Amino acid sequence: MTDTDLNDIRARLDRIEAREEIRQLPSKYALALDMRDMDALVGLFPEDVRAGGGKVGRGALKAWFTQTLSQQFTGTSHHVGNQIIEFLDPDTAVGIVYSKNEHETGDEWVIMQMMYHDRYERIGERWYFRSRQPLYWYATDLNKPPLGNQKMRWPGRDPYEGGFHDLFPSWAAFWSREGSGPDTTPAVADPAPLERFIETMRKGQEVSNIRVR
Repeated sequence: MTDTDLNDIRARLDRIEAREEIRQLPSKYALALDMRDMDALVGLFPEDVRAGGGKVGRGALKAWFTQTLSQQFTGTSHHVGNQIIEFLDPDTAVGIVYSKNEHETGDEWVIMQMMYHDRYERIGERWYFRSRQPLYWYATDLNKPPLGNQKMRWPGRDPYEGGFHDLFPSWAAFWSREGSGPDTTPAVADPAPLERFIETMRKGQEVSNIRVR
């Protein structure tokens, strides 16, 4: 076996171990969030995490989570679902993670369907969330199906759109298509390259262009 072969095996093993470590991050996030362990929660992010409002650091992020969770919810439960992880290089990756959530807020029980667009980074020997971009489909009281537009319906707030489909242009393109029908054979693109499924579906759409209130 050549040195090239050994290096290839090491790289493959590292990728497998990295993928498994990254896979644990959303589940750890959900547990820490629901148990209100703010130190465990912010420990999943690097020391220089951006906490919004120009603030940086785990302390600033802890303050934001503490304020948000204490003001809006009595209890929560986050159920992690579908997950895709794709590596940009040995130490950075992106991911899509589905989440089905329940919230006790006031006298309503709000259910939610959403996804996160994640960026992961290895610092030293550990993987962290570099960022999490939430994209929401709906939030509504358990007894009120979120039919129609503006499916984000929190108690005491005006309904709004959650940006669930905005990262992927295919949603708008599907509903605006013309010239298709049962007798029309559409053109089909080549399959996405390995580790580029998310990027291919995004078609250049930037996360920064998505605005969720």
